Amino acid sequence: MKRTIVFWLYFVIAIILGIYFATRIILTGLGHGNLATIHNITISTDDYDADLTAAQTVAAAGLGARTNSLNLETLNRRISSVPNVQYSATRRMPNGTLRIRVKLYHAVAQWTDGHAFYPLSGDGTIVQTPTETRDTTAIVFRGQLPDDISEITSAAHAMAEHVNYLEWIEGRRWNIVTNDGITVMLPEKDPVSAVRSLNSLNEKQHILAKDIRTIDMRDPARILVK
Repeated sequence: MKRTIVFWLYFVIAIILGIYFATRIILTGLGHGNLATIHNITISTDDYDADLTAAQTVAAAGLGARTNSLNLETLNRRISSVPNVQYSATRRMPNGTLRIRVKLYHAVAQWTDGHAFYPLSGDGTIVQTPTETRDTTAIVFRGQLPDDISEITSAAHAMAEHVNYLEWIEGRRWNIVTNDGITVMLPEKDPVSAVRSLNSLNEKQHILAKDIRTIDMRDPARILVK
């Protein structure tokens, strides 16, 4: 008899708890109760000591919103519009928390309009707010850019002390303008090899220190100097 009473006692408790949690889930789904409201937002990234202030400010718009009415796609688009954010993924957690994971751009160069300097990622995206000061260790670009600047940036770094800026000409090829005003016209095909050749030539003959205006490398078979 004692076992029977204990069994039914547990049975009744289980039923009550089942009804309680089912009710909470239904109410949350309908947008009622504390758990149906976003009251906490966390943002994380793989980058150590990354500045997520701007992303946190945009994400804060979700605080106080109803869980079931918050459009995560719209929120992700807003967060991804932050200059240094490349990608954003958001999950609703069952405790009224939004968990946001972001992937950040990494600056590999700078772009200038002649006044300010904008950090650039490898795909030519401006990733942070501009500064008035040039990074003396960075390769600087002007004008329109192709979809990928990572290889030409890496090659140009070997002679960064001589480079004023690079410019994408007619959407086909690169020009390098040196600090002394020399225009180096690179070929359409394999400009990276041309930059390496130019750097090697300069190390041997100091060609970038000579009194010349242009170095035409568009024809891989010969170099024309004016």
